[in-house]
Amino acid sequence: MSSVITEGQAAAAGLAETAEVRTLVVDDQEAFRDALRHLIGASLGFTLVGEATSGEDAIAAVETCTPHMVLMDVRMPGLGGIEAARTIAERHPDVMIVLISVHGEEELPRELVERGRPAAFVHKQNLRPHVLRELWNAR
Repeated sequence: MSSVITEGQAAAAGLAETAEVRTLVVDDQEAFRDALRHLIGASLGFTLVGEATSGEDAIAAVETCTPHMVLMDVRMPGLGGIEAARTIAERHPDVMIVLISVHGEEELPRELVERGRPAAFVHKQNLRPHVLRELWNAR
């Protein structure tokens, strides 16, 4: 069973459709996906276009939801965020990927930290509307 929520389902849930930065949320924890929904709703210029609960679903969701930005947890069952980020970056180099975690950058492969590719990194507790905007503007 797929755990991808499409743009139409997001709209039916009352989520904004008119913002310019199309954002996909990927986290295996429902409570954190809920927090990210609220964060994106409070972030001027961002709209939620879909959700996924695994790296595999994230890869599929990028194809169907066509996001500009993916907010993705590092640690998830199955294909984790790091490997999913690499796959998405190979297939869609124009998509900005932001890896998120309660843990620090030390869990990321060295090449991600040094080059910032295929993803940026933010601690979950530091995510705020202005952080999303700063990341987007710095791309």
